Amino acid sequence: MATLVKTPSGTWKAVIRKNGWPTASKTFRTKRDAEDWSRRTEDEMVRGVYIQRSGSERMTLEAALKRYLSDVTPTKKPTTQRGEISKAKKLIEHLGKYSLAALSAEIIAGFRDKRLSESGHKGNLSNNTVRLELALLSHLFTVAIQEWGVGLTFNPVLNIRKPSPGEGRDRRLSPDEELRLINAVNAHSNPMLGWIVRIALETGMRASEISTLRRHQVDLERRVLRLKDTKNDSARTVPLNRFATEAIKSAMNNPIRPIDCDLVFFGEPGRDKKRRPYAFTKVWGTLKTKLKMRDFRFHDLRHEAVSRLVEAGLSDQEVSAISGHKSMQMLKRYTHLRAEDLVERLDSLQRGRG
Repeated sequence: MATLVKTPSGTWKAVIRKNGWPTASKTFRTKRDAEDWSRRTEDEMVRGVYIQRSGSERMTLEAALKRYLSDVTPTKKPTTQRGEISKAKKLIEHLGKYSLAALSAEIIAGFRDKRLSESGHKGNLSNNTVRLELALLSHLFTVAIQEWGVGLTFNPVLNIRKPSPGEGRDRRLSPDEELRLINAVNAHSNPMLGWIVRIALETGMRASEISTLRRHQVDLERRVLRLKDTKNDSARTVPLNRFATEAIKSAMNNPIRPIDCDLVFFGEPGRDKKRRPYAFTKVWGTLKTKLKMRDFRFHDLRHEAVSRLVEAGLSDQEVSAISGHKSMQMLKRYTHLRAEDLVERLDSLQRGRG
């Protein structure tokens, strides 16, 4: 039987001690509530289905996310870590005060709808951003259930509808934009920016793959770059055309490179005296604003490069070997062919038959 004790503050504390089970206790405003909880809990113990929920009732989402960012996030890639930190801030802003036990599917669905409504207001929030925020929340619940022992019985995120991923971006560079962009990055005070943009445009490499490139990965004799640490964890070898080769050669011959630095694109030493990859995100943002290309992202250079490879006649297998796409469906989302270029190819095919 449960023991009910009235506290000095006027509330009622129920304590259950039963052989084979940890002591369970909870405080209520009324004696009736304490009795109801005691009967329900003892019944669950008899049926062998009792789960101590106090951990999930005490732990707020904010506290859970901080633990997740401390224990789980550091095991992931640096780019993923930065993304999760950003997504966690939004989850904490909207849901941080709720306990894990209180976060129902209804509440999470409300968060989803509110975040999606911000897309229309600000014009810069994609469905996929909300999908990724929900994915982080879902994995947190999975970890909490399987590893933290906080007394959760199910993952409420699994019970809500996820936003559709939407169509892939189709932002392409016009000839005028490309000319202005190349001239601007080449005129920048740090020549590494121009080399990085040229390599991205010619190879389709991701920003992280370029910025973390080290000298031992460069084979100028064979004109290839050997990548090991990629987004999808698959090593690949990237061939270099003439423009990309020239950019890599210039970067490798950078006269201001410290003799002990293996990075191809290096930044200034930090407080710990260590050099890290050249951080160009802020410079890129300023530059594209100045060029009136606010909607053009650095990752769009990858879109452009992959589309050009397809337009040049390379097969899907050849393009995926260069770009690193594992899925042909994903490759298709990144590939957007100009209709006018297809017209020219159709005409050339017709002339060949004629």
